[in-house]
Amino acid sequence: MDARRGDVLIAPLERAWPQFNTPLRLGVMASGHGSNFEALVQASQERLHAQIELLVVNNPGCGAQQRAERLAVPCLVHDHRRYSSREDLDRALVDSFRQAGVEAVVMAGWMRIVTPVLINAYQERLINIHPSLLPSFRGVNAVGQALAAGVRITGCTAHLVREDVDTGPVISQAAVPVLEGDDHETLSSRISVQEHRILPWAVALIGERWRSGG
Repeated sequence: MDARRGDVLIAPLERAWPQFNTPLRLGVMASGHGSNFEALVQASQERLHAQIELLVVNNPGCGAQQRAERLAVPCLVHDHRRYSSREDLDRALVDSFRQAGVEAVVMAGWMRIVTPVLINAYQERLINIHPSLLPSFRGVNAVGQALAAGVRITGCTAHLVREDVDTGPVISQAAVPVLEGDDHETLSSRISVQEHRILPWAVALIGERWRSGG
């Protein structure tokens, strides 16, 4: 049963974190501030048995790139503006991740639509985090959509990526109440806390499935 702590609904994890013979080798994609990327780095130093081999950003100088420099994580810039198509960008991403020996890829605030080039290269190993309880409020500005709809509970979802945006199988979710007087900033901030919590757990579950051949 969920327990309530402050203004966030907490569903405690019921099992131990998966451990592997060797750490999962992760690639991460980010476009903005990079807080989910840093949460993955922190989790990999604690309960998530993984190593982030490479961060790729598409916006030069973005917060995620700055965090990578501070955290000593290898980072490449693949500016989407320099590619003639989404497929060309994704081919470059796949090449970079393969050269880094990446097993699974996490879209941690990647603000670009990906194509089958990337999805098929990391089939069942490409994870996205989205700030809503999917299937509600797919696409851009999910927080704004929730506020406009007047819902009383929203949250975040970690899911596998499919070609249709935000439609892949759910791996983990967290519920966040919409409080009286919430605006985009306050609600986004509380959702972000839960994203940092469920994303590493989702990565661990997918890693366990991949390593076991499931």
